[in-house]
Amino acid sequence: MNTNTQKIKFDIPWQEKPKGSNDIIWRYSKNPIINRYDIPSSNSIFNSAVVPYKDGYAGVFRCDNKAVQMNIFAGFSKDGINWEINHEPIKMQAGNTQMIESSYKYDPRVVFIEDRYWITWCNGYHGPTIGIGYTFDFIEFFQCENAFLPFNRNGVLFPQKINGKYAMLSRPSDNGHTPFGDIYISYSPDMKYWGEHRIVMKATPFEESAWQCTKIGAGPIPILTEEGWLMIYHGVINTCNGFRYAMGSAILDKDNPNHVKYRTRDYLLGPAVDYEMIGDVPNVVFPCAALHDTEQDKLAIYYGAADTSVALAFGRLSKVVEFTKDNSL
Repeated sequence: MNTNTQKIKFDIPWQEKPKGSNDIIWRYSKNPIINRYDIPSSNSIFNSAVVPYKDGYAGVFRCDNKAVQMNIFAGFSKDGINWEINHEPIKMQAGNTQMIESSYKYDPRVVFIEDRYWITWCNGYHGPTIGIGYTFDFIEFFQCENAFLPFNRNGVLFPQKINGKYAMLSRPSDNGHTPFGDIYISYSPDMKYWGEHRIVMKATPFEESAWQCTKIGAGPIPILTEEGWLMIYHGVINTCNGFRYAMGSAILDKDNPNHVKYRTRDYLLGPAVDYEMIGDVPNVVFPCAALHDTEQDKLAIYYGAADTSVALAFGRLSKVVEFTKDNSL
């Protein structure tokens, strides 16, 4: 196995900001990069995760089939934009448990920690909870114990141990279209037993920041900056036309990430173009993965659009941090 995979230098996907734009985050002009029918069985492909791998990129993709059964599929790309997604879902082997029951899998995240790629997803086990698995090559996958009891969603691992323990963000929920949700953090010594659950961030009062007043959830793997952990997240408002999902950011303390140093009052990106506003679930921007290049000050964010397709947005990492500080609640 190659334990130096993440040390290879990559040119992450990038497109310069359009002339005249004042946006902190801007959309890729050729969005969506993955369309709903890009594999034969799919009804939709969205809310998916991407990481550098070998001489390109690998990903784990949420693909709902035409029976709208939810599952996760592996895929590969040379440039992070043009993808070849496997036509069959990931088949799990037993990892640190023999209990790998799963009635559905959706909304994956992927992160490289120490010697392997860890995958988290919303796992169907008598309701939604956080599934955990790992792979060394995106060919063989091993499923571990679920992290929590149902009901839970949006399990997002930190890319390194914190005070000697693995750390994961999550959002306790219910068994349906949850009308509430706050972000918590939990710790584990071994990726099997989780505890020390602490609140990180709550949905806001309507009057202070309405776009995130109903529920919030962690998005991509947090990025360590000089200011602390940059956490990109989604926020939801319940409107007369249903839920509306937008993207925001927060900065968590490096050593004590349940402490929020800054948090955006304004959203970074909200549904405003056709592929975000029209689809199986309208008005959704749902970030799940981010690539960053600190030296070149680049950030590329993958997000699900209207629960139908995968889109890409860009920003300057330093400007996102600056905006988070200057526009904090």
